[in-house]
Amino acid sequence: MTQGLADVDFSGKRAFVRVDFNVPLEDGVIGDDTRIAAALPTIQHILNAGGAVICASHLGRPGGEIVEELRMAPVAARLQELLGEEIAVKACPEVVGEIADAMASACKPGEVLLLENLRFEPGETKNDASLAEKLASYADVFVQDAFGTCHRSHASTVGVPARLQPAVAGLLVDKELKAFEKAMGNPAKPVLAIVGGAKVSDKMLLLENLIEKVNTILIGGGMAYTFLKALNQGVGKSLVEEDRVETAKRVWEKAKQNGVDILLPVDHLAAKSFEPNTDVKVVNGDVPEQRMGLDIGPVTREAYTAAIRNAGTVVWNGPMGVFEMDAFSHGTSAIALALAESNCVSIVGGGDSVAAIKRNGVQDRMTHISTGGGAFLELLEGKALPGITALQA
Repeated sequence: MTQGLADVDFSGKRAFVRVDFNVPLEDGVIGDDTRIAAALPTIQHILNAGGAVICASHLGRPGGEIVEELRMAPVAARLQELLGEEIAVKACPEVVGEIADAMASACKPGEVLLLENLRFEPGETKNDASLAEKLASYADVFVQDAFGTCHRSHASTVGVPARLQPAVAGLLVDKELKAFEKAMGNPAKPVLAIVGGAKVSDKMLLLENLIEKVNTILIGGGMAYTFLKALNQGVGKSLVEEDRVETAKRVWEKAKQNGVDILLPVDHLAAKSFEPNTDVKVVNGDVPEQRMGLDIGPVTREAYTAAIRNAGTVVWNGPMGVFEMDAFSHGTSAIALALAESNCVSIVGGGDSVAAIKRNGVQDRMTHISTGGGAFLELLEGKALPGITALQA
């Protein structure tokens, strides 16, 4: 059982809080502060309980080197704005070292210190013991609130909690775990999974695990054409992973054996080329040889939305087509809108699915939108997340 903030007395203590401040940053300007805002409840809880907060996050992929454009100072400035003037937020120019040592030691109850970009240190992604030891020395409590990094065995996610106890889940991570339990542990039935994206190979573990847990699976995106080919249907020039056709057959047979329905597209928006202003045609059944399927068609959209209306719980990961292009965004938008109008428990994860939800302005009508694409996917695949397991040690 993972402990949470309520299990710790933070009074007079420093908390090392692993946050996810990996925000879009260009020329020192933050494009979207959603991830910073998402960490505020945990930070404020600790401050209100009389503690000091030492935040640590990665930003981008600096590869273990200092990259000036990826410094955390703009993030600290935005965090200051969100928390308000009455709370002191300080930015540390290094992850570890003499300055970090001094600033961590001086961090008082009611104050927030944001360390420099964790991935400036090459030891972060290698779970380096000496780096983890030093980071652990800065605080009295470890709080994991970066769900999006919990599938990584890094120094800040696994190494620090191994050396710093108590180690507990923050409010954001706790919310993610409860949402997953609601969807997969004791769900309202029937349970429907919507799986999209380009490649079957990326979602194979996911599909095999879902077959054990759901009643119906809707498949869209490029991966649908590997399944359709496995069922001897014409797919034209559509994306097909030839080396996964036999695997798709096995998944199809396993689903049948488990009494799970897999729904595949019966019509398509098909084009002759992969570009925005291409000639688009609605095709029923087989895709003609000179065309490629780039989105689900209107009949499939209606079948999929009808399945959503009848579901008790829906988990969605992956788009139905090349939704970045307006001409092929209709299927993905139909799923987003159907979920918004449904009374089901709706759990959405994965960058493209979340982007589609926001693009259609229905993010407030979902039961839960996961903040961690990779971590969310690995949970659905049935894997243990190292960053969560570390809290249970």
